[in-house]
Amino acid sequence: MKIIKLNAIDSTNSFLKEMVIDSVVENFTVVVAESQIKGRGQQDSLWLSEPFKNLTFSVYISFKNFKIKHKKNLLFAISLAVYEAIIKETKLHISIKWPNDILSGNKKICGILVENSIQKDKIRHSVVGIGLNVNQINFSEAINKVSSLKLLTQKNYDLDVLLKTIVSKLKKRINQLENKEFEKLEADYLKVLYKKNTPTMFKDSKGVLFMGFISGISKEGLLQIELEDETIREFGIKEVSFA
Repeated sequence: MKIIKLNAIDSTNSFLKEMVIDSVVENFTVVVAESQIKGRGQQDSLWLSEPFKNLTFSVYISFKNFKIKHKKNLLFAISLAVYEAIIKETKLHISIKWPNDILSGNKKICGILVENSIQKDKIRHSVVGIGLNVNQINFSEAINKVSSLKLLTQKNYDLDVLLKTIVSKLKKRINQLENKEFEKLEADYLKVLYKKNTPTMFKDSKGVLFMGFISGISKEGLLQIELEDETIREFGIKEVSFA
């Protein structure tokens, strides 16, 4: 595993994507920033992190023969790897919020951004950005429902140890992906999915409230919610939220 450490950078994902364009990059190369100025989350949202307190890094993953139609399993593998690493190091009770946030209770402790390079019907490689709140204890009032490992356990964590554990778990889960263990990945993901099979109030992109429960993930990777009349609606990212 090759680790590149940077003092300060706009975005580790952007840096690593440029590296891939300009040079041959070893599989599972990691770019980690002690301070990330313009970290990006899903749908171009910002990921704000206090310098030297958290893990903000990106991992390069190349594939031999991974078809884009199986893309949802990549998200399963990555989020499960991070989930398992956090549990190994902290013993916290956590869950995965669709598609790939990590929560403790209803508070976010980790965000994941996956950017894929596609050629025809295959994903050639992915750049996976991970932002994990570790030793930070003060957060902006503008950011709702966030926490950190230190706030939850009252312990300080070694960032290098956490990083190595995450990458180790990532290699194992990506190996399952390469071996086409898709049913195993999906089953493991659904077991720890936030609010799975729990009656919940949701809000759609038009602001309409409705009751239902998360029943699964569609073939295309959409969130499936069963309504009170037992019909199932499917939603993409940003099309539905918890009310």
